[in-house]
Amino acid sequence: MNDIDAIAMLQDPVRRRLYEYVAAQGREVGRNEAAEAAGVARTLAAHHLDRLTEAGLLESGSRRLTGRSGPGAGRPAKVYTRARAERSVSLPARDYLTAAELLAEAAEQAGLDAGLYGAAGRRGEALRGSAAPCGGLEEAVEMLAGRGYEPYLDDGEGGEGTEGTEGVRDAEGAAATPGAAAAVVRMRNCPFHAVAERFPPLVCGMNLALLEGLLGVDGPVRARMDARPGECCVVVETSKNNDR
Repeated sequence: MNDIDAIAMLQDPVRRRLYEYVAAQGREVGRNEAAEAAGVARTLAAHHLDRLTEAGLLESGSRRLTGRSGPGAGRPAKVYTRARAERSVSLPARDYLTAAELLAEAAEQAGLDAGLYGAAGRRGEALRGSAAPCGGLEEAVEMLAGRGYEPYLDDGEGGEGTEGTEGVRDAEGAAATPGAAAAVVRMRNCPFHAVAERFPPLVCGMNLALLEGLLGVDGPVRARMDARPGECCVVVETSKNNDR
């Protein structure tokens, strides 16, 4: 199914509620849970979830939702997660991704990291405008949600990932170092994902500088590197947790 047809499937309000709920969870979601969240019957939810899977917007699998195994554990249930593939439509056709990848390649080869980070920081400040630096984690979540980062609060109980930070540098050229925090805002989506996969040190550093400018570096929150597989490479925490 092409991108236009796939995205058009979200015009149905029930289908869209189901998709948005599954996408927001960041984990596998069963049919009963999705149906309850969307306020529809399980059979209707199952129909729409399978249609979304056929369209490539969701991915499906099966597992025992009870967490038990062996005799008496019950049959595996069908579960859904957001598909990893991206869908986009541009009319008329545009190819900004190729342009971004070419610019990133040229910047990396020419050693223009510092210049890119400086430009990203200024763009973040321009997006914030005359507003004061971000006042706290709740405000940070709101700001990041508006930029498409899909933020969520991590209370630290599951531990913090540090994979993927090697070679990534911050906006001042210093090596990124993961640190612990009681609570941080993590982000399920990276708006620059496709380019970041090809040029992670360059683009992750750019992303950090952009968010530093957007949130402000003199307020009660700060951004830092702490990448996890499948999530944005930057987290946001209260400044008191780590000295800058």
